Amino acid sequence: MTYLVIKKLDLISLTLIKTIWRSNLFSRRWVEISLINMESNQSPTSINHIAISVPDLDTGINWYQEVMGFTIVRGPAELRYDDIYVGKALQNIFGSRFKRLRIVWMTSANNIGIELFQFIQPEQLAHKKQVEYWHGGVIHIAVTERNIEALLEKVTKTGGRQLSNIWELDPKNHHKLVFCSDPFGNIIEIYSHSFEQFHSNR
Repeated sequence: MTYLVIKKLDLISLTLIKTIWRSNLFSRRWVEISLINMESNQSPTSINHIAISVPDLDTGINWYQEVMGFTIVRGPAELRYDDIYVGKALQNIFGSRFKRLRIVWMTSANNIGIELFQFIQPEQLAHKKQVEYWHGGVIHIAVTERNIEALLEKVTKTGGRQLSNIWELDPKNHHKLVFCSDPFGNIIEIYSHSFEQFHSNR
């Protein structure tokens, strides 16, 4: 089956679809479905940032800089419940027990923001020992590194843990993945290729 990808619903796209409709190059049912999809999903929402909690912010900053190559764009800073600018917002977000945290704002190679939090009062609970999928919610973050073995070695030599084997799920294209954790128990998946390369045209 042949597919036509049209990313934006504009005058050019509408004109093209009308031409396709009249020429019978594609089924009219397909054109109807395409129009519905275009109207309901014109622009995917962008991922702005990911927040990760660590028990020691300075150690976390060093690890994510040295191992993952993330860059600091702001901070580190300390935020408190009685801060005149953000205190009320923080207690609204984290609850009435929140008193104090430290935070740094970082960025990845493809400009996804990474926030590292150290909750000081109350402090963070114990580290995770495995992928706790049964709790629901966010399971892991994922990064892309072509030399997956080399990055995994850096992870394990700097206090992180390997949680799974390296799996080559598509031997033809050498698509590999592995699960590991940072030194604080946060789960990280490493892809050898981009998300689009992994999952498109499968």
